[in-house]
Amino acid sequence: MDTGVDGLVVEVEGGVATLRIDRPQARGALTAAMWGALPGILAALEADRAVSVLVLTGSGGVFSAGADIRELRGHYATAEAADAYHALNSAAERALATFGKPTIAYVQGPCVGGGCQLAAACDLRFADTTARFGVTPAKLGIVYDAGSTARLAALVGVSTAKYLLFSAELIDAAHALRVGLVDDVFDPTEADARVYAFADTIASRSQLTIRAAKDLLITDPSITPEPARLATWRAEWETESRTSADVREGLAAFTERRAPRFAWHR
Repeated sequence: MDTGVDGLVVEVEGGVATLRIDRPQARGALTAAMWGALPGILAALEADRAVSVLVLTGSGGVFSAGADIRELRGHYATAEAADAYHALNSAAERALATFGKPTIAYVQGPCVGGGCQLAAACDLRFADTTARFGVTPAKLGIVYDAGSTARLAALVGVSTAKYLLFSAELIDAAHALRVGLVDDVFDPTEADARVYAFADTIASRSQLTIRAAKDLLITDPSITPEPARLATWRAEWETESRTSADVREGLAAFTERRAPRFAWHR
């Protein structure tokens, strides 16, 4: 898939799409053009029926060290420029947080600033032992986005969010696992295989079940629906479950001791 922007690469294989931040020479720094392209790329992947799972990762052992510092002076030259830049960041994060299919951040090396924001917007985060995480606006005098702050606190708790934001210090993968910032940590020699095996497992399951679970488990304060809307979603998914062929296929496969062939797509 042609992303239309330097630094972002998309590959699709067997139901799993990989969206790669491909600027290892710049430590995965995210340019304004990359931020601006993300919503459109994600919309295309969500519409692609061949894609069941999205893995967001880096290249060359680097996830992302955050915003491209060389651009930041220009973005903060005026209040209007800063507002426009923040709007790009927020739109990209929200597009990832609301992506309708399961998302996995696979982190190697630095995952800092904007990179950490994108990882936090994914459903799951896996890392290898080289990963380092940091939320660093306090080093630059930038006020962290309200949605990003709420998302971070919902993920790791208010106290750890304060630790990260107040100190702007990096934490290693073991610390990130301990505070809930990542879901598992792997040795670098096996990380690729473990992450993609898990992604393949998700792709093989009932996408009806998974999409319903993703909707009904929303805890991100910046996108959580109103209670009435959540109740409507619950009713819609229950109806979908009763009318879908997935449950019949799943029960038949279990009885016949074979792998199910689920076919549901939204």
